Amino acid sequence: MRENKTVLEEIKVPDKIQLPKEVKETMQKLDKGGFKAFVVGGCLRDILLSRDPKDWDIATNAEPEQIQEIFPDSFYENTFGTVGIKTDSKKEELKVIEVTTFRIESDYTDKRHPDSVHFAKTIEEDLSRRDFTINAMAWDGKTLIDPYGGQKDLKKRTIRTVGDADRRFQEDALRLMRAIRFGSELNFVLDSRTAESMHDHAGLLEFISKERIGDEFRKLIMTTHAARGIELLRDLKMLKFVLPELEEGWDVDQNKHHIYTVWEHNVRALQYATEQGYSFDVRLAALLHDVGKPRSKRGTGPDSTFYGHEVIGAKLAARALERLHFSKKEIEKISLLVRAHMFNYDPNVVTDASVRRLIAKVGEENIKDLVQVREADRIGSGVKKAVPYKLRHFMFRIEKVLAKPVSRKTMKLDGNELMTVLKLEAGPRVGAILEALFEEILDDPGRNKKDYLVARAKELNEMSDKELGALRKKAQDKYASVLEYEEGLMKDKYGV
Repeated sequence: MRENKTVLEEIKVPDKIQLPKEVKETMQKLDKGGFKAFVVGGCLRDILLSRDPKDWDIATNAEPEQIQEIFPDSFYENTFGTVGIKTDSKKEELKVIEVTTFRIESDYTDKRHPDSVHFAKTIEEDLSRRDFTINAMAWDGKTLIDPYGGQKDLKKRTIRTVGDADRRFQEDALRLMRAIRFGSELNFVLDSRTAESMHDHAGLLEFISKERIGDEFRKLIMTTHAARGIELLRDLKMLKFVLPELEEGWDVDQNKHHIYTVWEHNVRALQYATEQGYSFDVRLAALLHDVGKPRSKRGTGPDSTFYGHEVIGAKLAARALERLHFSKKEIEKISLLVRAHMFNYDPNVVTDASVRRLIAKVGEENIKDLVQVREADRIGSGVKKAVPYKLRHFMFRIEKVLAKPVSRKTMKLDGNELMTVLKLEAGPRVGAILEALFEEILDDPGRNKKDYLVARAKELNEMSDKELGALRKKAQDKYASVLEYEEGLMKDKYGV
């Protein structure tokens, strides 16, 4: 196992803890009722890291029925002693504050849920059951309760279990995934003993439902340092229980077009997609875009080939994501991006027609994501430019094909109405009048009103065929110049 040698600057923990008024008021009501109340868990950790908590948790020695007496407009829908307290806050994360009775837990036969939960008497007992030291602190408004050195681990950017690491992971094997997710989200390193225990107990993930593993994996992919998390999953022998298809790329050399192994290439592609802040679908497609290469490889050395790897990869990705209980919509889109990531974008070969076919194949709503996956693919290959001239030109062609320029279809007066108003038969004269009206709309869109167009059409109908023909030619030239101008703006946008 590779040692975790990442060196990070220590975090400065604030001396004072500021709480939202909704949280203060909840704690004050509990205190007034004769009970103790502490802010605990992830919200306290985030406050100490100067991050905005996603939700708020309070621990108390009041039992659920007593909490409900103090807060009549509350709800209690579980067996873990957690009561939801409604507030009038406009902030989503403060609309419900969860208040939980101090508790301790018995054995975890299924390696995930406690066989039974018992209410405890002290906050120290409650903190002793928690997973990591950075989540095992409490604040009562005056004093920080920190029996396991969570504040110190925050400063040193360290993920360390509460008490015995082996016991913590044997109690709840999903903590193996959570440790990596927290490290990737917070840019923390794993304590050596914690990492050793994770390596030794990786097999416990077999006891966890694939759906729960999928939920944690999803959260990991959306962290700032997801690529490092993927590396840790493999280093700690956990990846085989999460995404074994990806691990097949480990130590698989590529050909002369690549400087990295398949594994390194995929992870670097994810890293780029993460750094760019791309969507979940793009990040995961970037990670899996070459997952089919190990099974498609033919030959060795610089001339080895991977024909059809995108087809194999799309199938592997679909199976893996289905196993992890991803939604049908997500599976279809991500496997589609993997399948289509080898599209040709050479401007000397690609035509508007071929661009239209690609858009029809992947869907207009997915084309931007597909280009982003290709960018990640390029950076993962070791090139310096994510968006070279050819790809910029391709993006221009896409916008050109998808653009909906102003046309006669937008006019408030159509040919049939014009013939009725002017009592004309279909023919060149009708077309010429429509073209002339359209030119006026190009100059001033405010003229696109039926009353104006009807009145102006009657005036134009007084002209000779020769005069109308000249107006028609002028209008057509004007429209061509408008389209040329719009195309020029697109080219400037992409630098082509």
